[in-house]
Amino acid sequence: QVRLTESGGGAVQAGASLRLSCTSSGNTFSNNGVGWFRQAPGKEREFVSSISWNGGDTLYADSVKGRFTISRDRYKHTVSLQMNDLEPEDTAVYYCAAALRASASSASTAYRYWGQGTQVTVSS
Repeated sequence: QVRLTESGGGAVQAGASLRLSCTSSGNTFSNNGVGWFRQAPGKEREFVSSISWNGGDTLYADSVKGRFTISRDRYKHTVSLQMNDLEPEDTAVYYCAAALRASASSASTAYRYWGQGTQVTVSS
């Protein structure tokens, strides 16, 4: 069982930055692909970014390319999402997820374990 805990969310103004962290416990996700998804009120959950087990492959949604950067520290069992130049459209609950596969993936169906989420609110 992989347990995931997100942190780093908050309320900021447009143009600000936040850094989200996802930490694993129990069976760690060192050999798993990890992704970030988000869900805004009244909308479906959407893919944000993903990273392969060794950090060698990363994926981003078009809406966050150039603004968000995903990274991981396998030894600290942590995956981070650096979010710069935040926009009101980025407001959502952000979820971390661990896949059964080692590769990065944008498909939510690839992910087996999910965290509880952290709220990000961006005001204009």
